[in-house]
Amino acid sequence: MPTSTPLNAPPDSATLDASRLDADRLPRHIAIIMDGNGRWATSRGLTRSDGHRAGAKAVRDVVTECARLDLDALTLYSFSTENWSRAAEEVSTLMALYVEYLVSELPTMLDNNVRFRQIGRRQGLPTDVLDHLDRVTEATADNDGLTLVLAINYGARTEITDAVRAIAAKAQKGSLDPDDIDEDAIADHLYTAGLPDPDLLIRTAGEQRLSNYLLWQISYAEFHVADCCWPDFGVAQLHDALVDFAQRHRKFGREA
Repeated sequence: MPTSTPLNAPPDSATLDASRLDADRLPRHIAIIMDGNGRWATSRGLTRSDGHRAGAKAVRDVVTECARLDLDALTLYSFSTENWSRAAEEVSTLMALYVEYLVSELPTMLDNNVRFRQIGRRQGLPTDVLDHLDRVTEATADNDGLTLVLAINYGARTEITDAVRAIAAKAQKGSLDPDDIDEDAIADHLYTAGLPDPDLLIRTAGEQRLSNYLLWQISYAEFHVADCCWPDFGVAQLHDALVDFAQRHRKFGREA
């Protein structure tokens, strides 16, 4: 059994037993499918928009804790390419929430040395959302701690399609030899280029679907399903996932 190296407890979470965590067995990159905002709201007699607002508030604690744990990256599935089919009012609320979040959380990102990045297609996103995405990206560009990746207007099949198109264009121009197209070349043309692949994928609300999320990148990720809806997912639930991850025996296709 590996020796555990306990981490200091979060200063604002004295009741949490952070000694459960092993600093030597933490994931480098966590990807989260934040599911259940609507169900959380409905169960309380609230609107779906209320659920999304509660979900946005839950993001801060998880981001801050991942930064404190010195993880490399945290990628949050925020708005998929399929989400445009939702009711116009809900989509409008989500877009407004992105602007509110980016404005309100920039100081927290700066205080925690967090670098911000967005993945997904830019076309189709409102101008004010794009403007704030660019402002926060630029403002945090020199930070070298946790990379917070927000997947907005994202779909894994769209991502792979865009990568194939970019590679094909280079091959057509003669700047890329088709014989040089390997897994690394494909990864370099994905939205996540430069980031390590996720080691741990967390999905909330008890769901066990991938939902077109990081299909290339999660080839060897460990899965953790949390029964609670996203607004109820906090530092304690994150610690549960990290303890679960530390107990996994990752073989990467090798024999045990």
